[in-house]
Amino acid sequence: MSSAIATELRVNPFLHIDAERIYNPITDRALSVGDPSFNALRRVIDGGDVDEQLEVDGWLVRGDVSKLHRLRIVSLETMTACNQKCYFCPVSIAPREDYDMPVELFDRIVNQLTAYRSTLESVFLQSYNEPTLDRRFVDFCRTLFAAKLPVAVLSNGSGLTANKVDALIEAGPLHYICINLSTLDRERYIHDRGEDHLPAVLRNLDYVKSRPLANIMKIVVLGTGDANHDADFDAISARFAGSRFTVERHVVMDRAGWLDVGMKPDAPKRQLAGCDNLGSRPLQHLHITPRGQCVLCCEDYDEKYVVGDLTRSTVAEVLEGEGLGVMRKWVYGIEEAPDDFMCRDCVFARTRD
Repeated sequence: MSSAIATELRVNPFLHIDAERIYNPITDRALSVGDPSFNALRRVIDGGDVDEQLEVDGWLVRGDVSKLHRLRIVSLETMTACNQKCYFCPVSIAPREDYDMPVELFDRIVNQLTAYRSTLESVFLQSYNEPTLDRRFVDFCRTLFAAKLPVAVLSNGSGLTANKVDALIEAGPLHYICINLSTLDRERYIHDRGEDHLPAVLRNLDYVKSRPLANIMKIVVLGTGDANHDADFDAISARFAGSRFTVERHVVMDRAGWLDVGMKPDAPKRQLAGCDNLGSRPLQHLHITPRGQCVLCCEDYDEKYVVGDLTRSTVAEVLEGEGLGVMRKWVYGIEEAPDDFMCRDCVFARTRD
C-alpha cells in the first residue's frame, strides 16, 4: 500500500479501545489479546504500519463516518403514562402530560423497522412509561409479532395480568421481559414507588413465573448497593428460585445528572470517547417518544437532544441524518461537545483520559 493511500486511513473513531479488548459497535465484533488482528490494530493505534485487512473488516476507515450505525435496540414508547413514582425515575419528580401514540404512527414505524431485522435484537415498548397499562398493549405486541420483530418489555409488573399473559403466549411469545422489583417489604415498596402495588405485582408474577411468556425472563432487583439491597436481592432470588425468571441485582444511577441517587460520575467528563450504556446509544439504539420524536438516549428525559421526527421523516432518514450524526461526533469526541452536554454527566460515557 502506498504511503499516500495509507495516510487517508485512520483508526475508526467509534472503536471502544481497552487494554485487552477492542470492540467495534458498527460491526458488533470484538478483538482480544492474542488475536492477530488485535495485535495488528494495536500497531496502527501506536503509529505503526497499516494492514489492509483492517480496513476491509471496519477497524480502519476513511472519510466521514457520522452516518454509520448498526441498529440493535429500539425503544418505541407508545404512551407517556406510568402508575408509579419510583425514587430512581424522573417521573417521581416531573410526571409528563398524558399522551398516546396514534396507532397509524405506530404501524408506520413498525413497518419501517422491518428493514433492520438482520441486526435488531429487541424492540422495547417503553421508556419512562408502564407499557402494560396501555389498553392497546397486547395489540401492539401482536403487530410486532406479525412483523417478525423481537418484542421486549420492561415493566413494574402491576399491569401484567393473567389475561394479558395468556394472550401474549398465544400470539408470541415475547423475546424478552424484565420486571423491576425492588423489595418484598410492602412498606418499603410503597415508600420507594409511591404506590401500594406489591400484592398485585406478586400475584401477577406468581402466575407468569412457570409460563413461557418470553424466551428470556428476568427480574431486576433495583437498589443503591447497600445492605437492604443485598437482603432484597436474596429474598427475591429465594422466592423465585426454580421459576423461569433469572434474578439480577442492579444499582440505580442518577440519569446523567437528572436525579441525586445511586451511581454518578465524580466530576463532569472530559475527552468523551463513546458510550457503554447497554451498547452504544448513538450507534446502536433508536429512542422514539409517543409523539414520534427521536432522542439521543433514554437518559434525555427533557428531550433536549432531539435527533429526528418520525411524523415527518423515515427511520432510515433519522439514522442517517444530521441530527444523529452530530451526536455521534460529540459522544465519540470527533468534535468537541458543549460543556453542558448530557453525556459528560453520565456514568456510562467512555473517555480518553
